[in-house]
Amino acid sequence: MFSKAVEYALRAVVHLGYEAPNACTNEQIASATRVDSVTYLSKVLQGLRDHGIVRSQRGVGGGVTLAKRPEDLTILDVVNAVEPIQRIKTCPLGLKTHGVRLCPLHRRMDAALAAIETAFRGTTLAEVLGEPTNSPPLCEVGTERVRRRPVANAR
Repeated sequence: MFSKAVEYALRAVVHLGYEAPNACTNEQIASATRVDSVTYLSKVLQGLRDHGIVRSQRGVGGGVTLAKRPEDLTILDVVNAVEPIQRIKTCPLGLKTHGVRLCPLHRRMDAALAAIETAFRGTTLAEVLGEPTNSPPLCEVGTERVRRRPVANAR
């Protein structure tokens, strides 16, 4: 349902949240999030930077960091920065008799998209990072991940 770009963006943001306030290189993010193509991940991160989700700095000591505090960053922010959820407002088939009166199929499809949008709008990165679980994001079960509270980056 979600593109590879959205999945990579979400993984990268989770990783950066764990590492905050430390900067990570694209290579470090790719390795930690199991992304095969650093080049593709770099394009995804550039899109996140353009939407104010992450910051990047070149050079020694540079890297990528979150531009927002995890408490202020929703999953919907990340998804919409990469590939906005497209709600169905008019008949996708262009049927003139349908117009804005969606048929039962497209009405249900739009309702599902609305539910996803609502769930993602109501979920912050801080909640994802802080949720008690036996399966921490980006970790094999049984490995230890330091559960530190995400540190807010200056805006």
